[in-house]
Order: sequence, then structure tokens, then C-alpha cells
Amino acid sequence: MIKREFIYIWYYLTVLLEQIAPYWIMGVVIGSVVSVFGKSKINNILGRLTNLKMGILGVIPASLLGIASPLCMYGTIPIVASFAKKGMREDWLAAFMMSSILLNPQLLIFSGALGPKVFTLRIVSSILTGILAGIFVFFFSRDKSFFEFSVFSESSNRDIHPNLPIRLIKNIWRNIKATGIYFLIGIVLTALFQRYVPNDAFSDLFGKQKGFGILMAATLGVPLYVCGGGTIPLLLDWLNRGMSMGAATTFMVIGPATKITNLGALKIIFNTGNFFLYLLFVAVISILTGIFVDLIFVS
Repeated sequence: MIKREFIYIWYYLTVLLEQIAPYWIMGVVIGSVVSVFGKSKINNILGRLTNLKMGILGVIPASLLGIASPLCMYGTIPIVASFAKKGMREDWLAAFMMSSILLNPQLLIFSGALGPKVFTLRIVSSILTGILAGIFVFFFSRDKSFFEFSVFSESSNRDIHPNLPIRLIKNIWRNIKATGIYFLIGIVLTALFQRYVPNDAFSDLFGKQKGFGILMAATLGVPLYVCGGGTIPLLLDWLNRGMSMGAATTFMVIGPATKITNLGALKIIFNTGNFFLYLLFVAVISILTGIFVDLIFVS
């Protein structure tokens, strides 16, 4: 009996690895290429935005640049703090940080495994959430600063080896160490889901009752989202079992936005009131986005 169960689970593992591992490998490599060769260019473009008189419309390019940024939140905030000192508008900074939390080049490639529709929804929802975050801060920071950057200075760059190929290899290795274990955990959890969770029960929970499924996705997104790469196998399985597009989109928004490491970094730059405003914003936007997606798209 135990041997048979092991064979079943091993089968699920091998199928999942065959489906998703290529996207993980591409994501690691492309993410490292962007980090080594494109990070300074992205920061330079963001810096040049300061000189443009775009007003509130500046949240749009800022959100787009946030998605292109390969940095984690602990790396992003010190850079944003330096731009704040140079006079960049807080609504632009908010748009950049929000979309950077939700998506990066590496996770973008990972998400290709979910299919073109979900891939597109992830990009669009991340950009729009970044834009809305900028607009939100614009209205809440007219009289006083929304952020507290005083404790941050710009972080040191770890990509400093003079030999570019070696610098790239070191960055790839760091990305493998940072995401590999969570990717494997996600594969194992998905295999266990496939083996022991009935399809009908899952479809009833996340597919047929779409409003309730969105609320469940918002609830599960908080504890289950540890690493973006690790959630890709789970999302792929859930979507195949009947999870609605809206519930998946909600999960993809609230998960990274409430990931414990991201919240730890953000709490440093928010006072208590603004921190709870951020959590409220994320909860409302993720749920409304999921409802809108289920109204528009047929999953």
C-alpha cells in the first residue's frame, strides 16, 4: 500500500517537474540577466522620471518600471528612499514599489507555465494595482508624507565581480538558492493535492461558487504565499481543477502583497496607521480585481 502511494506521488512529481521546471530555469536565468545587466538602467530611467512634469500620470511608467525591477523589497526600498530624497513624488514611488512587490522578471517567466490567459491577467493586474496604489497615495499624502524613509540608505550592490560571466553565474546561483527550495516544496504540495484532494470538492470550493472562491483565495493567499515560484505548481493544479480566473487573480495579488518578508520591509517605512491602510488597500483591490475578472472572463 505504501509503495503504491509512493509510486502515485512520484508520478505526479515527475509530470509536474516536466511541465514547470523549464519555466523555473528560464526565470532564474533571465531574472539574473536583468539583475546583472539591466538593474542600473532601470534605476536610471526611474531617476530621470523626476525631471519630467507628468503629474499623477507618472504612476503609469513608474508601475511599469516596478515590474521590470529584479530586486526584492528589502533591495527596492533603499533605492526608492534615495529617489525620495531627490524629490521624486510619493505617488510615483508607491506605484513603483507596489508593482515591484507583485511581479518581477523572474516571476514573470515562471508564470508562463500558467497559460497565456493567466499570464496576461498577472501582468495587467500587477500594473493596474501599482497605478491604483500611486493614486491612493496621491490622495492620502497631500498634507503630509505617506512614507518614512529616514532609516534607509541605499543598499550595496552584490553584483560587483569584474568578470561579467562570473558575475552572472554568481547571481544565478543566488537565485537558485533563494527560490529552489520553495519551488520543490510547491511541487511536492501540488502532488499531494492531486493525489488526496478530490477534484469535485475543489471545484465546488473555488469554481462553482465564484464569490466565495475569491474570498477563499484571498484568505489562503496570506499564509500559503512564501515564494512566487513555489506557488506556480499549486496555481496550475488549482486552475486545472476548476479554480476560477478571478480567484486565481486574487491569489496572485494578495499573496505577494502580504508575504511576510515584504510586510516586514514595508512596516519599516509605514507608521501603524498607514500600514493598516496598505493592508486594507491590498485586501479590497485583490477581491475587487477577482470579482471583475470573473465578470469579464469565462474561466
